[in-house]
Parts: sequence; structure tokens; C-alpha cells
Amino acid sequence: MKNSWLLLLSLSIIITVLPWGQQSKAQPEFQVIPDEAIRLRILADSNDQADQKVKRMVRDEVNGEITEWVAELTSIEAARELIQSRLPELQEIVGETLEKEGIQQGYTVDYDSSVQFPTKLYGSFIYPAGEYEAILITLGEGKGDNWWCVLFPPLCFLDFSNGTSVAEAEEVTEDEVEKEEEVQFFVVKIWESIFS
Repeated sequence: MKNSWLLLLSLSIIITVLPWGQQSKAQPEFQVIPDEAIRLRILADSNDQADQKVKRMVRDEVNGEITEWVAELTSIEAARELIQSRLPELQEIVGETLEKEGIQQGYTVDYDSSVQFPTKLYGSFIYPAGEYEAILITLGEGKGDNWWCVLFPPLCFLDFSNGTSVAEAEEVTEDEVEKEEEVQFFVVKIWESIFS
């Protein structure tokens, strides 16, 4: 009889405490890249740590300047005209950034409607590979990892470079495993204390 009451009590507690059927109404904080967009892609010379650092320095200087240029623009045509007319300034920014760091490296700055982009996983969203309108800055041989964002409409505050491959996204960290074990241990401990 005592075990029946304990079982009934434990089931009542579980049903009361667990959030059965609750669904979150929260929408993910994510913006889809519009079809009419201009991107910025920067290719590092190599995956060497020093070359990746150079890529990030160029990114910061170029992105900071372009973000100011396009902040008030409302049409893709105006953005295209502005970027096309200011390509020499971008070349100068890249050159000055490399020179300031004492780096003797070739580079190109191009604006094209068919710049090749790889597939990218950002959170749970996949951006497909393809050819997109973009400014392409190639440092040295351009064989290193790339960084990219959307210049117009201005979405460069979303750091698309931190996306991962599908395989990386499925990896479970040790902290997640530890948290899961703690929850299981807690539930097992309560269950054992009730029926022992």
C-alpha cells in the first residue's frame, strides 16, 4: 500500500513539474539574405595564423568604411553605383592596411555580379553555394579561409564567417554531455530515494 501511494505521489509530481506540450512562440533572431544583395568576400593568402590575422585586419578596415557608405542608401542601384565609383578607395584601404602592418603582399579588389561563394552553415540555416554579386578582395594567392558578409542591405553585423560545417555542428561538447548526465543523475537519485 505504501509503495502504491509513493508511486501515485511521484507520478503526480512528475506530471505537475514537467512542462508537457509547451511550445515556444519565440522566433529565431535571423535574417535571410535578400535576392538583391551585395556581399563582401575576403580571401586570405593561406590558412596560416598570420595570414588569417591580416585578413581580419583588412576586413575591419574595409567593412568599417563601406558600412558608413551604404548606411543611408535605400536602393540596390544606388549601392551598386556608389561601390563601383569607390573601388579605388577600397584598393587604397587594403594597400594602406597591408603597408601599415609592414606586409609585402599582392592583392586584388574586384566588384562583380558573379563571385563564387561556398556553402555555409550559420546556426541551423544553410546558405547555398553559388555566384553572387560581391566585392571580392583576394590577399596574396587567396588560398586561405574566407570571411564574408552582406554589405547591402547592411547585414555585416551578422558574422557569417563563424558558421560551421554540418559535421562540426553535430559534435557534442563535453559540457553538454556533463549537463545531460547531471540531469539524468538527479532524476535517478529522486527515483531511487522514493522506491528504496
